[in-house]
Amino acid sequence: MVICLIPKGLISREEAALIIIDVQEKLFPLVYERDKILDNIRKLIRFAKIIGIPIILTEQYPRGLGSTIPEVKELIPEIQPIEKVEFSCFGSEKFKALLRDLNVKALIITGIETHICIAQTSIEGLSNGYKSCVVIDATSSRNPEDKSAALERMIQSGVIIASTEMIIYE
Repeated sequence: MVICLIPKGLISREEAALIIIDVQEKLFPLVYERDKILDNIRKLIRFAKIIGIPIILTEQYPRGLGSTIPEVKELIPEIQPIEKVEFSCFGSEKFKALLRDLNVKALIITGIETHICIAQTSIEGLSNGYKSCVVIDATSSRNPEDKSAALERMIQSGVIIASTEMIIYE
């Protein structure tokens, strides 16, 4: 039996990083409510830059799924994406090392797809001792039922669920 200690309390900027997962050219056009999701990801990027929260960008198998969409990349041209082939970002040694180097304790997670990479990363984040917060209006899946199922699973696992506005005002 695995027991996860779920950190409580608000997320502070000193401990947080904004994680933007796999918002890529070939998959993003297929996700549910993509315009709303994109608007909220862009808001969170601007917010993170204003208050100095580090931003980490990932790309799932970019040779097959393409690069990060221009609407996101244009806001963070200085950030080099971490390429991954695993669904969870914690499958990437580079991702884990960057979290350690930045002294991150809390993950503010956005991107796609909610039921695969977002769910696996957020749940594994808890297992690795991080606060995992999924910004539910800044993540999506191709199928809304998959997003709903992932939301339930993440809540049952202890992941914090928040909206873009909640994060900005927290």
